[in-house]
Amino acid sequence: MLSPAELERYARHIVLREIGGPGQQKLKAARVLVIGAGGLGSPVLQYLAAAGVGTLGIVDHDTVSLSNLQRQVIHDTDHLGEPKVASAAEAIARLNPYVAVEPHPERLGGHNALSLVGGYDLVIDGSDNFMTRYLLSDACYYRKKPLITAAVGRFDGSLTLLKPHETAPDGTPNPTYRCLFPAPPKPGVVPSCAEAGVVGALTGILGTLQAMEAIKAITGAGEGPVGRLVMFNALSLRMDEIAYRWSPTNPLNGKAPLTWAELRERDTR
Repeated sequence: MLSPAELERYARHIVLREIGGPGQQKLKAARVLVIGAGGLGSPVLQYLAAAGVGTLGIVDHDTVSLSNLQRQVIHDTDHLGEPKVASAAEAIARLNPYVAVEPHPERLGGHNALSLVGGYDLVIDGSDNFMTRYLLSDACYYRKKPLITAAVGRFDGSLTLLKPHETAPDGTPNPTYRCLFPAPPKPGVVPSCAEAGVVGALTGILGTLQAMEAIKAITGAGEGPVGRLVMFNALSLRMDEIAYRWSPTNPLNGKAPLTWAELRERDTR
């Protein structure tokens, strides 16, 4: 149940017909895993903590550096050199003492992805590399967990919701990340944000959209972008989308699916 202090804290949610008291209780009971406490993960963690998500798991092996602070707004100068999971946990505690934080100061890999994902209701991808995105999307499929994934470029970003363990209204499986992007690009083809640059506020926009989709998914409000890649261009201030469908040739839930080990080997060739 919500305490009197929580009722006051979340009053603006509770008056919303689409959320209300039952929705706020769902948020309190929810366990959300956030991969990365960086540019995307910062606003995700801040807004989900403020929204009253009961348990936030944070996976990040890195420490806070000065170059992070242009966009990773959950951290500050006083926490330079500290593990990002610890810095983020302190910020969340200051923001909302009713939120429990489960820090995972480790790199997501083939050895731990399935166990980490399995302990949560919903997963949010705030990673900054393709190998992690494919690994995470595969793990969420095997553990039957919805995944909200986003990516940013210099002045643009994209977002989608993945539920390939469920079926579409026509009975076909929902699409996977591999239906949208069949294979990871070769190393060095796509420059990193350190090489190409990125506007800090852009990561705030995409991360906030991820938090919004998480709140919707937990409370049942609205419609999630399953099978839709939402694209945002900051330079023109335009938002567009493309529809994508299940591909029977995708190696995850297609007609000839590969095993977890085979997928890992394929992606590292």
